[in-house]
Amino acid sequence: MGLIIALYILCDRERFYIQIKKVAYTLFREPVVKQMRDLAKLSSRMFNSFIVGKIVDSLIIGIICYVGMSLIGFDFALLISFIVGCTNVIPVFGPFIGAVPGFVILLIVNPLDSLWFLVFIFALQQFDGNILGPLILGDSMGIPTLYVMFAILVGGGFFGVPGMFLGVPIFSIIYVVVKAGVEKQLEKKQIVVD
Repeated sequence: MGLIIALYILCDRERFYIQIKKVAYTLFREPVVKQMRDLAKLSSRMFNSFIVGKIVDSLIIGIICYVGMSLIGFDFALLISFIVGCTNVIPVFGPFIGAVPGFVILLIVNPLDSLWFLVFIFALQQFDGNILGPLILGDSMGIPTLYVMFAILVGGGFFGVPGMFLGVPIFSIIYVVVKAGVEKQLEKKQIVVD
């Protein structure tokens, strides 16, 4: 049902945009509406860059995992690579969450392969975290790594896996808004902080 509603909203998005704009200008003053539009644009940019970047990153990691597992000769390479690629969408903890089912599957089939699988996944995630991830996502979120961890933990604590995934872009938006507000107040008070 949600998918059908989303399709209707997408088809009539121009009409909804105009209606929302009319209501906003009716209820709020023009500067407030401008701030709301700026926040909506920032949110759209943050979510789009994060979600698209993570999906591309996860797809590449899933493919590399499949190729690597096939070359090494692990059983169930396609299934395990699919799981690893899907869970890789969750920042920081996703790769480890995805490694658990693969480890269990290989442990049942061949215990020695399960240990080599852990080594392979560790190397793959080091490549992803240090080379591929920063290359694809860059500094698009604009928040320090400690805040990324905080966003994942808080989002996951409140909303589970969806919270872990959406916590980073939501926290990025809050971070950018608060940072701009602080800088504006410092500028207003003519304070320079080094």
